[in-house]
Amino acid sequence: MTAQATAPAPLQLVLGEEELLIERAVRETLAAARARDATAELTRVRVSDLTAPELAELVSPSLFSEGRVIVLESAQDISQELADAVAAYLKDPADGVVLVVVHTGGGRSKAGKTLPAVLKKAGAEVTECPKLTKPAEREQFVRHEVRRVHGKIDPAGVAALIDAVGSDLRELSSAATQLVADTGGSVDAEAVRRYHRGRADVTGFAVAEKAVSGDRAAALESLRWAMQLGVPHVLVADALADAVRTIARVSGAGRGNPNQMAGELGMPPWKIRKAQGQSRGWNPDGLATAMRVVARLNAEVKGVAADPGYALERAVLEVAAAKGDR
Repeated sequence: MTAQATAPAPLQLVLGEEELLIERAVRETLAAARARDATAELTRVRVSDLTAPELAELVSPSLFSEGRVIVLESAQDISQELADAVAAYLKDPADGVVLVVVHTGGGRSKAGKTLPAVLKKAGAEVTECPKLTKPAEREQFVRHEVRRVHGKIDPAGVAALIDAVGSDLRELSSAATQLVADTGGSVDAEAVRRYHRGRADVTGFAVAEKAVSGDRAAALESLRWAMQLGVPHVLVADALADAVRTIARVSGAGRGNPNQMAGELGMPPWKIRKAQGQSRGWNPDGLATAMRVVARLNAEVKGVAADPGYALERAVLEVAAAKGDR
């Protein structure tokens, strides 16, 4: 145990729907727990897959008092029975256990809707992870990511980075971190342009665009370059999933004016316009196949697959092939 390390709060509420921020909150909690106890174990489970007796077993006092971080995911779907079990645990929490409850802030049932208030009343440390939908929010996110790695960026650099990368927070975070490393800490618009000229073919989005266009050889070549340069597996998987889901949503909405469709679909007109072009050549069966592939890949790159690189190659080839399915 490190004497100087600060123990994480034993009850954590991670509130919102932004996946990158949620994952970061969970990682930081685990890191804090392991700074106190290097053997601390992480257990993640969806509330829909958990019973009250299983929860009791997860949070019961350990014989050897080793640290544990228990993450209850999709807690907005909690049953009344499990919510009651959580409330009972909060009255007498176990030493060495950090309970992290991940909740969107919504919920269909009364138990799901009221759970955040119950946790806050019990003294939970709250981490807000809202979807960043406004341009000003994304700009603030970019500035924060640059500061996290001890860099600085001017307003023109922020605008150039968002214009080059788009709105995906994982891509923005990865690009911001790399830019600070490449520039020695000071990022401006010209640095962003140089960065993207040199790496235009190895971003997750570039791999995804080639895959959904049906160009198997180009998609595989871009993927291998991306892996060689260290683009995280999860970024490529997320970009591929986003491309497939966007095409499916836009195709399902029918043809129309992107500006008029933007409000209904909840995405910017430029993205709809791009997806309308990409959707040519896709049919419902091919899209259904591609949706299954990216859903499987999401689990594979987060620990299910023994070799996430191979899983990505297989998924990219399968998505590209699905466009040609008839």
